[in-house]
Amino acid sequence: MTTWRRLLPDADRPGFEALALGIELRQREAYDPSRWEARSVDPVTPRMLAQRQDELQLVARPLVRGAREAWIRADATWDAVRRSRGRFDPAHIAWFAELHALAQAMRTTGPFVAASDTVVLDTIASPLLWPHLRAAAGLGIPLVAMHPQQTVRMADAAIARVAVETARGGALRLAAAIEIDGQTVDATHVRPVGTAGIFSFEVDRDPIPLVLAAASLPEPLPALLTDGPVVVPGEDAAEFLREAYPRLARRVPLAVAPGVPAPPPPRPTLQVTVTYRDDEDVDYALDWVYPGGIRAAYGSPMDTERDARAEAEIAGRVDAAWAERADLPVRPRATLPDADAAVFATRVLPALDLLDDVRVVTRGTVPAFRELRGDPALTITAVPSPDRDWFDLGIVVVIEGRTIPFGTLFTALSRGRTRIKLSDGAWFSLAHPALQRLRDLLEEAAALDEWETGPRIPRRHLALWSDFEDLADESAAAEEWRTLARSLRDVAAVPEVATPPGFRAELRPYQREGLAWLALLHAHRLGGILADDMGLGKTVQILALIAHARGAGDHRPWLVIAPTSVLPTWAAEAARFAPNLRVVTVEATAVRRTRTIAQTAVDADIVVAPYGVVRIDDAEFAATEWAGVVLDEAQFVKNPATRIHRAVGALRTDSVFAVTGTPIENGLDDLWALLALTAPGLYPSARRFREEYVRAIEQLPSDAPTELSATASAEHRRGSLARLRSRVRPFLLRRTKDVVAADLPPKQEQTIVVPLAPAHRELYDRVLQRERQKVLGLLDDLDRQRFIVFRSITLLRMLALAPGLVDERDAHLGSAKLDVLLERLVEVASEGHRALVFSQFTSFLDQAADRLDAAGLAYAHLDGSTSRRGDVVEGFRGGDAPVFLISLKAGGFGLTLIEAEYVFLLDPWWNPAAETQAIDRTHRIGQTRSVFVYRLIAAGTIEEKVLELQQRKAALSRAVLDDGEAFARPLDADDIRGILGG
Repeated sequence: MTTWRRLLPDADRPGFEALALGIELRQREAYDPSRWEARSVDPVTPRMLAQRQDELQLVARPLVRGAREAWIRADATWDAVRRSRGRFDPAHIAWFAELHALAQAMRTTGPFVAASDTVVLDTIASPLLWPHLRAAAGLGIPLVAMHPQQTVRMADAAIARVAVETARGGALRLAAAIEIDGQTVDATHVRPVGTAGIFSFEVDRDPIPLVLAAASLPEPLPALLTDGPVVVPGEDAAEFLREAYPRLARRVPLAVAPGVPAPPPPRPTLQVTVTYRDDEDVDYALDWVYPGGIRAAYGSPMDTERDARAEAEIAGRVDAAWAERADLPVRPRATLPDADAAVFATRVLPALDLLDDVRVVTRGTVPAFRELRGDPALTITAVPSPDRDWFDLGIVVVIEGRTIPFGTLFTALSRGRTRIKLSDGAWFSLAHPALQRLRDLLEEAAALDEWETGPRIPRRHLALWSDFEDLADESAAAEEWRTLARSLRDVAAVPEVATPPGFRAELRPYQREGLAWLALLHAHRLGGILADDMGLGKTVQILALIAHARGAGDHRPWLVIAPTSVLPTWAAEAARFAPNLRVVTVEATAVRRTRTIAQTAVDADIVVAPYGVVRIDDAEFAATEWAGVVLDEAQFVKNPATRIHRAVGALRTDSVFAVTGTPIENGLDDLWALLALTAPGLYPSARRFREEYVRAIEQLPSDAPTELSATASAEHRRGSLARLRSRVRPFLLRRTKDVVAADLPPKQEQTIVVPLAPAHRELYDRVLQRERQKVLGLLDDLDRQRFIVFRSITLLRMLALAPGLVDERDAHLGSAKLDVLLERLVEVASEGHRALVFSQFTSFLDQAADRLDAAGLAYAHLDGSTSRRGDVVEGFRGGDAPVFLISLKAGGFGLTLIEAEYVFLLDPWWNPAAETQAIDRTHRIGQTRSVFVYRLIAAGTIEEKVLELQQRKAALSRAVLDDGEAFARPLDADDIRGILGG
């Protein structure tokens, strides 16, 4: 263990070896059509350079001091420098590692590549190269020439222009014009380094002087430097001056020779400044903006500094697009209220945003404006479904299913208005032809009430297996459980259990209480749900229980069922804390195994198997008598209709213990599914459980889950909640991180709402209307159409992230989320911190990886396709990459990554438990730094509904599980008598 004395080097400790960056100009051997072998790349000499200046290449590599104080290659390869801890200054190592990363990750396509011991500098596109090279001097890293007939230095400043000159016959000549440190240099002796720098050389000089300099090289400067000047023929000169010359002038600095007309003034941009007010009114202003600060209101009188022709051309396109999308007049300044504000934001603004020479600037919070399209005459009243997920996934608010307030609609029609905006920002046009049918209904006063009430979506969510379970009230399993449970009435208190002999963990007080609770249930052949928060040591408590049972003389094997990714954890934890226990891992199914499960269990204290193997070989596992069964990450068996749930229910065992930090992921049905395995008979009927508890308790408000209003309905909910807690508490033990709060650093969470760009917003709203209309027609047969409905919802979730995920043709619309993420990650990395980035969509993680590559940020990547998962995780833990991209499904549990202290959640999931598990990869025992969590939510999209759903599900979980110490304090006999007596 490192002590404080080793934090600083000893005063007499020898210094580090010096490092230099060696730079060398090389040239590819001239092409000889008579030779077939590959052409060599050799260091350039003055004689070679005098003969040819093409196919040049600038390479670099680390150098060390030789015996004669000269800089030599020796063993200083890039990999050797990176791995030579203690030999070189850590700051030097980091500098060379970053340079190598830039060369590998930010390369353009070069004419040829260098040997493996060098990197090619002139193909590095990143502008980060130049401040990095300049920082070398401050670190004491010199830039030296590797060849004796070359020298190298860094220039202070360089300017690159395109020179436009006249030529014979009315032609024009375009060439690069270069200044280095204020001196004009021959551009034929300058080559580009990506698009952010140059290097120059001189011919007929020995040694050859090489000069490196940072310089902005917008197109076409790199091509002019590499390929030489371009001549515009005389017959094309007029067209060039008319069409290309203005564009060239806006793109790159020009050096215009005498005789060449000055470039026309840059075209103006029409800036549309939109301010969203708190009352949802919209202020807008239209202004012409010219480079250099010239600004004028739209439609104002012209002056000599403005381009009347360009303004007229742009204004014509703006007026046409505006008139096509809405019947609103175009004014330089205006305030739009109510429905006019909505039609401007949802129709006009996206159209303007797509026009050339128009820039949209928004201020304030964008209201949730959205246009309802379709036939209002076919409106269906949208009411909450029994399955609350569907309500919150946008099915409540649909165009054809929208409840329009009668008073609002009648007033608008009677006054001849053309559109209506509702209180939540939704709006629709009254000019739709289908509204004639609605007007007819409004004229029939007798039908108004019926129309306003509307039909309701039928409730059809109960599967056939629930009906079968409803017949099993007096089943053998249920009666057996009741008989065993009655034996608890004679227990005076939960007896303390000593740590088993040979058990090598120092159990914390709450872990000792957990062991006592587990041992009590197992002694009475009962199971339960260990629902401690992530990171509180559930695995250790279970291992202590197994060791305790073995010590009490029960030599039957235990079965642990876990996700495949967690299997190594059980073997490692058992070897660490209970080395006396024999652990056998079964990873293959029967067709690939040489031994049966019964044969394997004979030689094992614990058999660890993945859920998939138990599901496939259920008959073999059911044939063995197990002392106990442990379901790790038990949310994998939350669906009673699955084969794995039935396979676990058929196992021969005294006790089944579900181990999960998320016993309620999507709803109370999850809790029932776990209790059906761990405490069979407690609630034998899923239908009755839904009637008595789910329908009442899941109506809890998200902001005050336990502070219900004093109404009869609220009292009913409160009573149902109290009964559920009292019945479940003996079989569910839950401790939150509050019990180890002193051992955990603070955790700060923040939701970042990211507005969509106007064009992205229009595309999203258009697809949303289409999918809503389609989904509404499927709800009457939801069980059969669930896949189609889920596909529509997934499409909307992906579209909220980045249009390119849905259709590559929309990739140009970009992703505002990735813009925000990259900005934050650059800041995090620059401060020396590390971050975990989670998403449920691997394709979105791939886009994030592309952005990190472009920014030169190193990262690790883990998703379902990762073949060497352990190596990737260990590589991040011990490496220098500041970012770890992780798919929520592949890395949301079973990992410890306390090396990171920042967590970014790119997209919300239906249940908050999945996100909590992801956060707990770093916020757990062993973390010593504050943890910062950022949730990125796309404004005005389905993601906001998912976030609201999370809040309700979190409230439901808190209301049922986290009522003070209801599920955390030790169980006593009075509790048992009171709970099970009725």
